[in-house]
Amino acid sequence: MAVNESNFMNLKERLQSAQPLLAPGIYDALSALVAQQAGFEALYLSGASIAYTRLGRSDVGLTTATEVAQTLALISERVTCPVIVDADTGFGNALNTQRTVREFERAGAAMIQLEDQTFPKRCGHLEGKSVVPVAEMQGKLRAALDARRSADTLILARTDAVAVEGLDAALERAERYLECGVDALFVEALRSPEQMDRACAQLAARVPLLANMVEGGQTPIRSAQDLGRRGFRIVIFPGGTVRAVAHTLQGYYASLHGHGTTGPWRDRMLDFDGLNGLIGTPELLATGRRYEA
Repeated sequence: MAVNESNFMNLKERLQSAQPLLAPGIYDALSALVAQQAGFEALYLSGASIAYTRLGRSDVGLTTATEVAQTLALISERVTCPVIVDADTGFGNALNTQRTVREFERAGAAMIQLEDQTFPKRCGHLEGKSVVPVAEMQGKLRAALDARRSADTLILARTDAVAVEGLDAALERAERYLECGVDALFVEALRSPEQMDRACAQLAARVPLLANMVEGGQTPIRSAQDLGRRGFRIVIFPGGTVRAVAHTLQGYYASLHGHGTTGPWRDRMLDFDGLNGLIGTPELLATGRRYEA
């Protein structure tokens, strides 16, 4: 797949703005298309959401780099806005990380997120995490930066050390990762507005910071506007999409099972023409007619 460098440059320039970039979680081409149609400037492909939807499993390191790359490629073929992709730990050591970066860049990633958990990792808001030594993570980040084909493919470094070593250690790790030359930072699972403000006070003037909003997670939920005022330049709601879809499916399937028909649910569904309109079936068929004999 060809790399869309205009998307990368747009994201790089966009992050220079004081206005926070709100990126919703997506997990496949359909969710990406609906999000783009809603007007979002960028999208966030969550590793957890791929585990939830492709595997029906928890975010505990079961997803492979190949599964993420396949999902990303399908999304990049369908939408035009930049995709920030969760690359977990790079799926191994520094050499594995280089292969992951190359593969994700080919698949269309505008920004690739790498974290300092041990492998296999787990959701940043689950208990029982552990982190690799700082020097090991620095090596992986340098490997990632060396592996990318274009400097406009951005590298985002995430630290999960707040839950393991405390806020001071997490901020020190962020400083060491910034020294490697990464394009953005993500201090995961900040516990309070005070911790958010401290991270922003120390780092936000020098590098874009990402805030992760997880419903029911460790970090207090705040709006993108509030987080932007604090100093964050990227705000993600990575798993909210899957949680909303799962809740809707519970209701839909319960209704279908109970009534034997979709009738009671029709006002909460797209009909046949509505779905085809959303995914562009008329335009696709018109394109096909251009090539008919």
